[in-house]
Amino acid sequence: RLVPDRMVPFSFPLSRCALWDPVPMGDVIGAHLAYYRNPKLSLLEKTLRLAYRQAKQNEKKLFSCFLLGSLAVSEDGEGVTLTIDRFDPGREV
Repeated sequence: RLVPDRMVPFSFPLSRCALWDPVPMGDVIGAHLAYYRNPKLSLLEKTLRLAYRQAKQNEKKLFSCFLLGSLAVSEDGEGVTLTIDRFDPGREV
């Protein structure tokens, strides 16, 4: 289930002081959301309709926006639910 082609290393924003030593230690491991948990996506219809309407009104082929929501782990720890409940068309600048 490991897909190294699509995995991208993540990094933290630069800061003046670090709370830990940034030098890598140990072997590289993959942390994939769906490897240990059952992911579920929940999208409000209103949010989807707003995004669809904005995309249809946009004259350019490429359309970028923000979908905002929350991530929750189920009580048994086996599932993860991503709930998308807000749409932000973003800015051109």
